[in-house]
Amino acid sequence: MRLFHVSENPTITMFHPRLPERADLDATKRLVWAINERCLPNYLTPRDCPRVCFHAGVQTTEQDRGHYLAQASHVVVIENKWFEVLKNTRLYLYEFDSNGFSLLDDNAGYYTSELIQMPINVSEVNDIAKALLERNVELRIVDRLWDIHDEIQYTSLNWSMCRMRFAQPRH
Repeated sequence: MRLFHVSENPTITMFHPRLPERADLDATKRLVWAINERCLPNYLTPRDCPRVCFHAGVQTTEQDRGHYLAQASHVVVIENKWFEVLKNTRLYLYEFDSNGFSLLDDNAGYYTSELIQMPINVSEVNDIAKALLERNVELRIVDRLWDIHDEIQYTSLNWSMCRMRFAQPRH
């Protein structure tokens, strides 16, 4: 299994566990976060770019697959105001040895470790749209994310919504 951390910082040599910001996690347990390869496309965007991402899971119906995934196996939806930022952002994929990591959320592809982690490989992504396409991921550009945000939650797809606090207002 391949695990990654995506960053705009090209100079990270060690990942130190940090206290989580999420209210649903133990606020006293420091963690290093990683994402599995299946869900990596959810993080192939600028860090603060709001996005709605989805892909088929074992429970996904043929109807949802046909309606939402007609062009690709995975979809990342961003707002049009973020497209220029995406085109001009370089990302760095830090790959970890999966030993020492535990699954936190299978749907989201999250793994965590309480240990300091050193990457075993670093690769640069200087064309995010191309990197998504190479992974059979459709990049959709919309004016506002809220319609797909509200809709996708009621499908049988695996979905993720990131940085929605930076999204355009609903109206």
